Amino acid sequence: MLPALREVYEAYVRAAGELPGLPDALRAEVWTSAQLGTLEAAAPNAAARRAALADLITVLGSAGTPGARLFLRALAAVGPAEARPAAARAARRAPRTPEGGEPPWARRLGRVAPGQVWLIQEGPLDGDRLVCEFRYTFDGSGLHALAVRLGYGDVPSEVVVVGDVPALMAAARRAMQAELCVVQPHDPAAVGARLRAALADADRLAPECYPALALARHRAALLAGETPPRNRTAE
Repeated sequence: MLPALREVYEAYVRAAGELPGLPDALRAEVWTSAQLGTLEAAAPNAAARRAALADLITVLGSAGTPGARLFLRALAAVGPAEARPAAARAARRAPRTPEGGEPPWARRLGRVAPGQVWLIQEGPLDGDRLVCEFRYTFDGSGLHALAVRLGYGDVPSEVVVVGDVPALMAAARRAMQAELCVVQPHDPAAVGARLRAALADADRLAPECYPALALARHRAALLAGETPPRNRTAE
């Protein structure tokens, strides 16, 4: 639909060569989210974003490389909800990686369960920081967190994925003991609904939020009660 961007799509195909060498599903999801963030930030409007993503899925499906297929599988797992079916179909049609050649983490993509959710309030001018814990459903491993700072009007000013959750929470508790903030558990479903609304409009986000935006939307939907996608391309 956007032939002028073919060189951009080919650059994504080349970049996807990094995916098979990544050590785990979380890093693959973070990588995928960063690519989507670049695409979304550059698009002038929502229609252009949808068209560019559809084109990218088509080009990845035709690439015939292990990295392109993994990119499609990651898109099918944590990409925008409306693009997941097309990405899954393209991944199923793509050439299979030789036996033993696909990373063992491929089946984990997008399949996580929410854990504890924390509300951290540092002061009336700093807004709320929501820290949402997740683990992969296969064996409960891969603890990580989505941390989102919401300012006035619930406008996100920071969206990050945290790999060392114990260190983050230890620092928060030290700050609480020093009376620098308040840390309290929060209802996951309520936080999920709040985050989904806050992250829906990309046009009001700070540029720093884009790299983790796709992954944050995926995790927020799970908090709100959506069932994680089944990655059928693994079967």
